[in-house]
Amino acid sequence: MKRNNKNAITFTVCSIFILIVGLILGVSLGATQIGISEIWHSIFNYSEQLELVLIRDVRIPRVLCVLFTGGILGVTGAMIQGVTRNPIAEPSLLGVSQGATLVIAIFYAMGISINTTNVMIAALIGSIFSGIIVIGFISRKANNSSITKILLAGTAMSTFFISLTTIVGLLSNQSQLLAFWVAGGFRNATWLDFKLVSVIATIGLIIALLLSKKINILSLGDDVAISLGQNPEKIRLITLLVMIPMCAGAVAVGKNIGFVGLIVPQIVRKILGEDYRINIPCSFLFGAVLLTYADIAARMFLNPYETPIGIFTALIGVPFFIAVARKEKG
Repeated sequence: MKRNNKNAITFTVCSIFILIVGLILGVSLGATQIGISEIWHSIFNYSEQLELVLIRDVRIPRVLCVLFTGGILGVTGAMIQGVTRNPIAEPSLLGVSQGATLVIAIFYAMGISINTTNVMIAALIGSIFSGIIVIGFISRKANNSSITKILLAGTAMSTFFISLTTIVGLLSNQSQLLAFWVAGGFRNATWLDFKLVSVIATIGLIIALLLSKKINILSLGDDVAISLGQNPEKIRLITLLVMIPMCAGAVAVGKNIGFVGLIVPQIVRKILGEDYRINIPCSFLFGAVLLTYADIAARMFLNPYETPIGIFTALIGVPFFIAVARKEKG
């Protein structure tokens, strides 16, 4: 136990250091290169100078939105892998993120004003709709077969919702705009987006930590959980209900970003073990780190043009997914 705590402290300190470096690089790098002194002045010496306004109102809110969105994806991935006992589960695999993207596409097609509030409403509606379908599977008596059905149903929903999103884009002549949503990105992140995602992430993380002991028990198997007086179906249901607004917030700010929730908990468990009281906060940190550097790559790869961030998470995630799937099969 002491060794695990020591590893967790080392992991946390290293992650925070790497994250701070990433945040500085995220503000500094881009179409316009910015020095450390300009970043300092933009924060502590208010001025309407164009470069300082760029830092204060564009770069800083963007990197903070990336941080909290990455944290959300890491935490929700850890939660869903814990309650399903499946290492390849993640929010987008259950179709929750894609359901949110579909309703946002419908809002675009209907000509509804697209702002932070409306996008969050659309994402929440889509997440609830897709979440209800998953709840329909979870509400039955849980066993290995039903867990597999949950994941298969989620995969089918993910593909179906993205296909519908594409159709909506074609019919409404919004294909190019919606393609950016499907691929993910933080190009238009604002301070209002930061307020939204930071509040959702903070509340969600606190609730996830409160659930971590129950997720620990459930990760040992349904029989063990029942013998300890826990209700596996109830724990899964509560976990999903917590995940729905978290996923909605992540989609509203960062669009449809896949594989972060798959990669992060896997690596954290490999390093720190199976204790979700430690894994959940560490998954938040590592998710923030991973997405921060993916965002930097997205901005710098074809600088001054921006590449969708989902491309870079997929480049890491797809081989990772295949490797984990092959290992589980073996």
